[in-house]
Amino acid sequence: MCRSQGREAFCRARRKDSSRHGGGRLPDGPLLKLAEGAFDVLITIDRSLEYQQNLRKLSLGVVVVDVPKNQMPYYVAVARDLLSAVNRLRPGQVIHV
Repeated sequence: MCRSQGREAFCRARRKDSSRHGGGRLPDGPLLKLAEGAFDVLITIDRSLEYQQNLRKLSLGVVVVDVPKNQMPYYVAVARDLLSAVNRLRPGQVIHV
């Protein structure tokens, strides 16, 4: 259930937080391996991830979000574009929002 202001924009999508799956402070490589087993999509603000890791071989897609801070109000501002990217994403693909 979404009770926080702004989170309702993402409530219709089935989502999980990687920190609840042990990915809270992992380096990129181990985080991606963990994410592959649990997620179809990884949403990140790390704009250098695609240059540091081979994302094309992954069984999940990656959305790189360009927000000034990793806080919900900034994600709400790009919610429509973010959800659109998630819906058209394919495994191994990177989309920037």
